[in-house]
Amino acid sequence: MNLGLHGAHVLVTRPAHQAEKLCQLIQQQGGTAVRFPTLEIVELVNSSVNSSDKIPSATYPLKPLSDYQLLIFTSTNAVNFALKANGGKIGGFKSTSIASIGKATAKTLQTAGLVVDLLPTAGFDSEALLAMPEMHVVHGADILIIKGQGGREELANVLRQRGASVNYWEVYKRVIPDVDCSELMKLIDHDKLDVIIITSSESLHNLVDMLGKNYNKKLVTTALVVVSQRIERFAAEIGFKRISVAECPSDEAILEAAIAVYNGE
Repeated sequence: MNLGLHGAHVLVTRPAHQAEKLCQLIQQQGGTAVRFPTLEIVELVNSSVNSSDKIPSATYPLKPLSDYQLLIFTSTNAVNFALKANGGKIGGFKSTSIASIGKATAKTLQTAGLVVDLLPTAGFDSEALLAMPEMHVVHGADILIIKGQGGREELANVLRQRGASVNYWEVYKRVIPDVDCSELMKLIDHDKLDVIIITSSESLHNLVDMLGKNYNKKLVTTALVVVSQRIERFAAEIGFKRISVAECPSDEAILEAAIAVYNGE
């Protein structure tokens, strides 16, 4: 049997600049991609580094990136905004290693001409990186985590417990976008929303807030596709009943999970 989406309305909540490929895949499978970003990624003010490749003293000790033993990039956004803040180029390291959380982040780093030294082969989150043997021998290492504002502290906390000195370079922030909710509300009112795709707990939290309490009852009964067990647990805690976890955060894996949950698999 040829399974597809056959007219299903699939809510894509990714930031607008990261949603297009997934939307195209949904449409190729006969679905209708409902674009509704619940996060907007914007440059963090005062995140720039100066021409001598140093982090601004207002946020961090004045120190060249090349003085760190390890740079950890947490997302493609972290790579792109770090590059922007650094004049479009980061490189020339001789004794600084680079770690990536996730294959998409690694690909973005490689496209920018950077060599990725550490990339988990199994898993795509902080825990997967921390499980690598190299991350257990970091005592005395100076590590910089390049990330968005806020978020989880697990990575830094564990590395500090293992004896590393850890600082952050926060290069972007997540905000709730100013979008019109009326069309999405109409879909929900007429029971036309079939699948919701969520790629972060924050995105799901924002979706619930943006629609308001009046839509919560119908929202939590809609099939939900997430990209990690951590997000699955959060979704269950706030009342979602039908949750499917994609094998990985790739667009193809998310699409496969959406097709499966829509067809009752």
